[in-house]
Amino acid sequence: MRDALEALEFYRIRQALADRASTFMGQEAAFAIAPKSSLEEALAQQATIAEALSYPYRLGGISDIRAPLATAREGKRLSGMELLSIAHTLEAAAALKHELLEIGEVQPHQRPEGVAKGDTGLAGNLGHAGTQRLSALAERIGEHTLYRRRVTESLDFDGSVKDSASPRLSQIRKRLGPLREQIQQRLYSIMDRAGSAIQERYITLRRDRYVIPVKASFQHQVPGIVLDQSDTGVTVFIEPSSVVPLNNQLYSLRLEEEAEIARILFELTGLLAQDPQIDQTLAALTELDLARAAAALTEDWGLSKPRFNTEGTYHLEQVWHPLIPGAVANDLELSQTARLLLLTGPNMGGKTALLKTLGLAVLMAQSGLYVAAKAANLAFPDKVFVDIGDEQSLEASLSTFAAHLLRLKGVLAEATPQSLVLIDELGSGTDPEEGAALAQAFLEALLERGARGLITTHLSPLKAFAQETPGVHNASMRFDLERLAPTYQLVVGTPGRSYALAIARRLGFPEALNVRAEALLGPEGGRVERLLAALEAERESLRQRLAEAEQLQGQARREREELQAQLRELEQNREQILEEARREAEMLVSEAQERLRQVRLRGKSEGQGKALQELMQLRGRYQKAPKPQPTFPQVTAGATVHVPEYNAQARVLEVRGSEALVQMGSVKMSLPLSSLQVLQAPQSHGGGARVKSNFDAELNLRGMTVDEALLAMDDFLTEAKSLGETPVRLLHGKGTGALRNAIREALRRDKRVETFHDAVPYEGGHGVTVVHLRR
Repeated sequence: MRDALEALEFYRIRQALADRASTFMGQEAAFAIAPKSSLEEALAQQATIAEALSYPYRLGGISDIRAPLATAREGKRLSGMELLSIAHTLEAAAALKHELLEIGEVQPHQRPEGVAKGDTGLAGNLGHAGTQRLSALAERIGEHTLYRRRVTESLDFDGSVKDSASPRLSQIRKRLGPLREQIQQRLYSIMDRAGSAIQERYITLRRDRYVIPVKASFQHQVPGIVLDQSDTGVTVFIEPSSVVPLNNQLYSLRLEEEAEIARILFELTGLLAQDPQIDQTLAALTELDLARAAAALTEDWGLSKPRFNTEGTYHLEQVWHPLIPGAVANDLELSQTARLLLLTGPNMGGKTALLKTLGLAVLMAQSGLYVAAKAANLAFPDKVFVDIGDEQSLEASLSTFAAHLLRLKGVLAEATPQSLVLIDELGSGTDPEEGAALAQAFLEALLERGARGLITTHLSPLKAFAQETPGVHNASMRFDLERLAPTYQLVVGTPGRSYALAIARRLGFPEALNVRAEALLGPEGGRVERLLAALEAERESLRQRLAEAEQLQGQARREREELQAQLRELEQNREQILEEARREAEMLVSEAQERLRQVRLRGKSEGQGKALQELMQLRGRYQKAPKPQPTFPQVTAGATVHVPEYNAQARVLEVRGSEALVQMGSVKMSLPLSSLQVLQAPQSHGGGARVKSNFDAELNLRGMTVDEALLAMDDFLTEAKSLGETPVRLLHGKGTGALRNAIREALRRDKRVETFHDAVPYEGGHGVTVVHLRR
């Protein structure tokens, strides 16, 4: 069977991942990425990518040092530049380590979720991942302190060995400097004495020995050894005899210098080869690079983290093919009731692309990568079987159909309830009737094995099989007949049409031939096509109605949100008004309390009756006297009015000059009479208007002081009077009788009160005073 990774072009995913890697090591890891052998490994890889998304670190200054490392381990000496480059990489790795460990201490660690029935994995795509796994990888990066320190001490920025690399090298170079100066001084002295024989006054090197340029015709004037000549032969380069011993001494020192440099480079190479943490560091850097590349791929392609389940279901929302520019997204599901999805329809409609879309999503999720979907909840299949395209084998003398059958045979031999089967053009390559029979038998066997699968086909008999068989669902790709173009939109529940005759008519194929084709097709074939056309039309109509309903629902939702915003604004205004009223009331209460305190003090000496009388006068002082206002006889208490400002109905509780106290639901407010529209006049009951409200006809005064009780009672009677509520009950309790006596004394002087008396024994007796108000 063709390898699933190759059939689904997974190498293109690997290439995209490698393009985003920072190191050659990361690129190799990207090209080698494949489905994990266990769910736990995939979850671990996803968790690392999630952390790389939450903290976008970089691998700057890190290069692939495996080749020089292998050379060092073979016992060969590395150059100064190679050793320096490796030191720079290890230094950058150590800096990355400290960076990740530092950020790991700041961010909270979260334990990744384990495998659970139905759903596993981490919930979110970005953020809140912490850097627990990145910190663990950073811990594996070694410091390599000894090697880095020795390279820094021994090598210069250009890879040359410093004088201070060793005492011996320092001693040799201290001798080399004066010796070079001595040689140069002697050569300049010789050139000054033999001025006419010198071609140009400069010193150069030939064969690592200092020489001077002499005219060839005058070389007899400068005794010495000719080491070289110019291309024209006009100039010869002579090492004067008096300089030969000095050059020999210099050459000997150079040999000693080279030997010491070689020894130092061998020492540094040995430190690298023997570093026990170097392989661990490289492995950690590779994993970090791969995770960062996967995070970059996720950001660039807009991928999302898949969730896994152990129920064998596949649910993808708005999944698209990541390798097709502008691919159409679809919802796709394989469940307990729809284990096999049979996809039919015309060629070039997107059936194979959808099959590859599902396959790539599953393989990417199994590889620990994110997937091209808005949301994905996937099973973790034990095997993914893929049969796509023509695999005719000339060597084995197998036709396309024979190769197809062999692959189907392999599927049935190995498929389990945890397998995913993706087959393109099932039953093709042979006689349609026999191919349909074999295909149906294969589907029945696949159902018995419990596997999940997405199968495409052109065979009409399989459409009826899918319609009648539990566990198999029909599906198709929507086709725009007006434009003669596919829409690449998946429609589940309806088999696809071939559209061959319809397309022929739209393209102007001779009508006589179209009629003949329909006759050859027979009544049964035409009936099936007409049935599918009717179903498709009905489905399209339902889809349009659903779209209209969703549009209306959205409009209603927006209007509701606007109304809620208006109500919130009203509530804020109401709270502001109430707050201002509370502040004003607090000022009045503070002043009243001081006056009450003085009244109580005088009351002790002047008698309770006089003190209570002064108290009532004091309360009257703080009540606002009503201002004379023009009356509006058309708006009366009990009337139902329309309030245009709020587009609502309200009940008039009381008319107060040019304003009215109205109640809208549970909210009471004062509004100008001019802003109200009378909808219904109040009905008269016994000569007076009575407004139904939420007024509680009983006031509980127990636990209050006399002053507090009298104030509360006055407000209570005012509201009861305005609402026409009578009788009302004042619950004061029996106690010492002081509160009861004060209340009744106030009631006797209140002109709103007609009569009052004790409640009947079983309704409170002496502890309750029943008050009848004047109408």
